[in-house]
Amino acid sequence: MRIRRLSEGTVNRIAAGEVVERPASAVKELVENALDAGATRLVIAASNGGADLVLVEDDGEGMAPEDLVLAIERHATSKLTDDDLTHIATMGFRGEALPSIGAVAHLAITSRTKTSEAHAVEVHGGVVEGPRPAGFLSNGQAGTRVEVRELFYATPARLKFMKSARSEDMAMSDVIKRLAMARPDVAFTLTLDGRQVLDLPAESELFEGRLKRLSRIMGREFAANAIPVETGREGLTLIGFAGVPTYNRANAQMQFLFVNGRPVRDKLLIGAVRGAYADFLARDRHPALALFLECDPAFVDVNVHPAKTEVRFRDAGLVRGLIVSALKHALHRAGHQASSTVATDALASFRPEPFNPPEPGGFPTGAYNPAYYRPSQELFDAARAFQSPFAPAARVESSGQEPPPVTAPLGAARAQLHETYIVAQTGDGIVIVDQHAAHERLTYERMKKQMEEGGIARQPLLVPEVVDLDPAEVDRIAARAPELAELGLVVEAFGPDAVLVRETPAMLGQMDVKGLLRDLADDLAESGAALSLKERLEEVAATLACHTSVRAGRRLNGEEMNALLREMERTPHSGQCNHGRPTYVELKLADIEKLFGRR
Repeated sequence: MRIRRLSEGTVNRIAAGEVVERPASAVKELVENALDAGATRLVIAASNGGADLVLVEDDGEGMAPEDLVLAIERHATSKLTDDDLTHIATMGFRGEALPSIGAVAHLAITSRTKTSEAHAVEVHGGVVEGPRPAGFLSNGQAGTRVEVRELFYATPARLKFMKSARSEDMAMSDVIKRLAMARPDVAFTLTLDGRQVLDLPAESELFEGRLKRLSRIMGREFAANAIPVETGREGLTLIGFAGVPTYNRANAQMQFLFVNGRPVRDKLLIGAVRGAYADFLARDRHPALALFLECDPAFVDVNVHPAKTEVRFRDAGLVRGLIVSALKHALHRAGHQASSTVATDALASFRPEPFNPPEPGGFPTGAYNPAYYRPSQELFDAARAFQSPFAPAARVESSGQEPPPVTAPLGAARAQLHETYIVAQTGDGIVIVDQHAAHERLTYERMKKQMEEGGIARQPLLVPEVVDLDPAEVDRIAARAPELAELGLVVEAFGPDAVLVRETPAMLGQMDVKGLLRDLADDLAESGAALSLKERLEEVAATLACHTSVRAGRRLNGEEMNALLREMERTPHSGQCNHGRPTYVELKLADIEKLFGRR
């Protein structure tokens, strides 16, 4: 069979399959074009999941008639002035989006600049019409309006694989939210099937404005439980917000990374976040955060995927180390802070029991009679009979010492309930502490500090163990041998396809060395860090801390309770146990008063 050139229409439709996978892809490309054009206000609308209509209108600089014609040609762009792909500072740069959309849909573009009249151009399945004069845009100023109708009508096969309108609406909404997070200075409005689902006013670029935008998208609870993150190193700047460990999720959908304003999905973020929160969360729980990385465009390659959602860093290890250290410092500054949603959930669980009045005639009528409401002697006798060593108790034994002030962050101990929970009074509410969970975290932090100061003890193997691995895995582990030695694991390459293990961490005892090495190789391939070994060491330390901590059911006196509270205040991360659960719940007096109708 002879080789032949494909027609331009076929080439465009093939390219459209890479660039425009679904309506959300078209929305993303059009919104990015608007942001590159300097828009400060964006109006987005869609109907039937974007299959019938996608509309994007902006107040950017607009296009002159001659630029309109070029805009719908393949690989025509205004964003690469010197063909340099190493310093890309714009969202788009390939010049593929508009011609790709026009090849599979009915595309209409109306635009005007400050110095020219409005003109329109249309593309129907690759056939161009125009440009021709058009009416003013709805805003009456410079800007561009793009309408995409009957998406994929020219490629019926792709149309069959579209998901439900609801799924496509959710995908478009997610795209807009991510871009809106990156650009708080731009106003966004999203309307789906005539219903406005998103209305985000422009905010300042400062920390406060960025947090306002994040709270509108990720929820007010995130803003209430977010810790600011701000650091820099070797030309990299990282800012953003991370949730406290007790504010966590069942999946990683609330984790966002932006590189030079571009939303990206990168396994580097997942590995870095997992490493930073490893001490505070169970493996099946995930924190919520939004991080914004700014760097020299030459440091990152964004030209690795048609959708531009993946990037490659010149030094991935530097980026990962920056993220991990920044998150750890932020969590350290948070101290013993726990999520405010813990108290909210606790208050929400209170439900006043319905009051059932007695049968008619049960209450006396007429004037108030004190004798009727005085407890009877039978009631006192019943109360005395109920008293036993097993009756619930709430008390703090007096020691004659001056009680601590309630102005301390966790207040002063007032009672112990069920020999498990400490009740403390603060200046504006109460704190309930799980004594075992709190002491477990304190013990664990002390053990971690001892390991850092004295190093991790090693145990030599009587017979060094040889573990067979792939040559690539051997190279990865051998390159990280010094780091593994600091963690108590001494290894060396043993030929091209094996690793020799000489020493292992003493605290791990008898262990599956081969399984550990394979897990380490997988971790190094995925995230560039030996997370498996660190997590196993931390798991052992957490188990030891659990077994050596104050148990539930042990009665504490006032001094012991207050000493525990004061140590929690001094210890970072004491707001959550080793599994990410809260160690205390704080209830504000105002909220308690609402429960009783006093407010």
